[in-house]
Order: sequence, then structure tokens, then C-alpha cells
Amino acid sequence: MFLDRILSLESDLARRSVFLFGPRQTGKTTLLRRSYPDAHWFNLLKGEEFLRLSAEPWRLREEVAHLKPGSVVVVDEIQRLPSLLNEIHTLIEEQELRFVLTGSSPVKLRRGGVNLLGGRARTRYLSPLVYPEFHSWDLDRIVAVGSLPSIYLSDEPWEDLRSYVGTYLQQEVQAEGLVRGIESFSRFLRVAALGAGEQTIFERIASDAQVPARTIREYYGVLQETLLGRLVQPHRPSRVDSRKPVSRGKFYFFDAGVVQALVGRRSVAPGTEEYGRAVEQYIFTELEAWTRYNRIDREIAWWRTTGGLEVDFVVPDRYAIEVKGGGSVGRGDLKGLQALRNDDPSLTPILVCTESRPRVVDGIDILPVRDFLIRLWGEG
Repeated sequence: MFLDRILSLESDLARRSVFLFGPRQTGKTTLLRRSYPDAHWFNLLKGEEFLRLSAEPWRLREEVAHLKPGSVVVVDEIQRLPSLLNEIHTLIEEQELRFVLTGSSPVKLRRGGVNLLGGRARTRYLSPLVYPEFHSWDLDRIVAVGSLPSIYLSDEPWEDLRSYVGTYLQQEVQAEGLVRGIESFSRFLRVAALGAGEQTIFERIASDAQVPARTIREYYGVLQETLLGRLVQPHRPSRVDSRKPVSRGKFYFFDAGVVQALVGRRSVAPGTEEYGRAVEQYIFTELEAWTRYNRIDREIAWWRTTGGLEVDFVVPDRYAIEVKGGGSVGRGDLKGLQALRNDDPSLTPILVCTESRPRVVDGIDILPVRDFLIRLWGEG
């Protein structure tokens, strides 16, 4: 696991420092420990370390003064103490140290108007495990417990997922003061998880969560700021005669297992509606990681006409992808892809399914999940 990530990180760090962002448990610490066993570490989740450096940020310079130029310094959870960035800027310039600055909320740093090192550090994102990184890929396990490294490999993944969700609420939201009223945010999280992959209608979600619609918008903003999900916007073909698309987005979480934990679902049976939705969530996770790791400057979108024709995911100028997570695929399942292909010929239409063999119908590839992922990551 992590081979591609290590090589990519080493390539970036050979030239400059790196901001490495990703939700908790995506393996940032494991990756960095394996890549740079001799790095000097500052973990801002440790109370004593945070208190020492928050009171006297200049101590950072004193504690790395003995390091040689080119040495690697890791500062974990940098968003907890952005004032350190001024010291880090000086150390990069004067001592020629290379920093890896990890965190889970890049937006929080940008909003604070802090020193983002003026181009001296590249920004990279870390996702849960992706297909090429699995030693033993198991779709049923992924849709049930997700693909966070420590949870996928755990002997008690359900307990670890529950703990992960609880830790997020406590540390990431409450301790950081990102929302007011943790109880209402907890209710919102469950409603958002139940509706993941559906059109996001704020008023309906507000009613279900018993929270004002204005607050619901803020809550979705928090989820995106902390990299726990993304609101996928509608795709708008450039052709003037294209069908009128809907204007609402759809929200997906960053991991299928987190969705199951939020709704309290311990298992997902193949062939059920829940299984199909979980497969769709997983495909989003892989697509999102693929665009980031391959530096593809395209945001995943979705497409639906007011008449009801729909395609789950669109990577502009590349793919139109429909996901069918249960049962056999019929010609009726291809209607959305066929319509979008007519409106936007730049897209390669693919239907991803749980059938056992690939086939082609009306020029559209129908691919089992594994076959699709092999093609996706093989094309790069």
C-alpha cells in the first residue's frame, strides 16, 4: 500500500515543501513514517506540544536549529496553529529545510489570512485507499466498512468506524468551534448520510434535521472544508440545443464506510438498494482520488434533465459514468448515457455494474466494478 503516494510525495518534496491535506485516518502518518523515518516531528494533536508552540512559536526555530539543509520536518495538523507558518517560512528560506505540513482543513488556513508560504509549498490531498493500493480488494467489504486504511484492515471495523465518527464530532467540529450546537449538527450528519447521492434540497433536509435551512448550508460548508465530502454540481453541456439540466447538486461523503456508520448500518446486503447506493458512493471516492492524484483539472459533476434522464458522474471532456450497483443491466439503464452522449460527444459513456463480465451495448461499455477501476487507474 501507499507506493504510488510515496513516489509522488518524494517527487514533490525533492523540490519544495508540501501541504498534505486529507481527513483523519487516511494514512498520512503511516505514509510519512515510511517515507521519512528520520524526519523531525511536531504533532499538534498532542496537548503539551500544542501548548508549548502556541505560547512560544519561535521555539520551533530553536528545536530544529541542529538540522542540516534539506532535512525533512513534519508538522502534523498545522491548521491547529497557523501562526507557525511564519516561522516555517523563515526556516525554508534561511535553513533550507523541507516541511511536510499535514492537516484536515485547508479552507480554515486560507480563511484565516495566514502565511501560506508564497508558493514555496505545493498542496496535495490524500484520499482513502484506492484500487491499485489494495493487497486484497473486496467490494463487499469496502461498501460496508469503507476504504480508510486502518478501518479496512481492522478486525473490528464497525467499532473503529463508530469511534472515528465520534472523534470527528469531538475534535474536528466541537473543539475547533466550526459549528454552534453539536446536537443539531449530529442530527444533520445522519440526515445527510441517508440522502447521500441524492439531489440536495436544503429545505427538505432542514425539516428532517430540525435545523433552519440557512444553517444546513453552513453545515454542508463545514463538511467540505474538512474534506469529509463534496457537493457535486450539475454538468452543463456546451451545446445550445442540449436538454435543460437540473440545477441542484448532489452530496457525496469521502468514504462509503463513514456513511454506514452515520446511519447506523452494520452490514449491506448485495442486491439491495442500500448496496447499490454504497457502490455509487465508492465509485465517487475512486473518481475523486483519480482526478487529484493524476492532477486532472476537472471537477466531477453529474447530469439530469428535467424529464428525468440522469447520469451519475461526469468528468468533463472524459467520461460519463452511470453506476448500477445491483441486479442485471438492461437497455433501459442506458437511456441517460445515450442522451448525454448525443448532447456532449466529448464524453466516453460507461455503465459500471456488479455483473461478472464486461460487454458492449449500443457502443456503451458495461463494466464490472473491478474492470472499470483497472481501466480508470491504468489510463491515468
